[in-house]
Amino acid sequence: QVQVAESGGGLVQSGGSLRLSCEASRLTLDYYDIGWFRQAPGKEREGVACLGSTDGTTNYTDSVKGRFTISRDYEKNMVYLQMNNLKPEDTAVYYCAAEGPPYSGNCRIMEYWGQGTQVTVSS
Repeated sequence: QVQVAESGGGLVQSGGSLRLSCEASRLTLDYYDIGWFRQAPGKEREGVACLGSTDGTTNYTDSVKGRFTISRDYEKNMVYLQMNNLKPEDTAVYYCAAEGPPYSGNCRIMEYWGQGTQVTVSS
């Protein structure tokens, strides 16, 4: 059974940094588009970042551009989301998700989801 799991969430002050990690069992992340999503209380889930498997293309939602970076470690079969200069509005549960071929493009349709990790940014 494929499992995706996030880790690295926590409480941080505004302006601080966190690195989220995503790992998968029974899944080689190299061949999957990986997306990070988040859902704040009372809001819909939104896509934060997407990393394409074929060419390594990255896409970010406008609110995190220049602050968040998605990356992949092929040897460790891990994907990361480095979050810098965090703001209170970044507070949410963050989810990692994976999509195999045929790819929907820009992480629009994801197959496997983690349980989420809470990120709380205090002002």
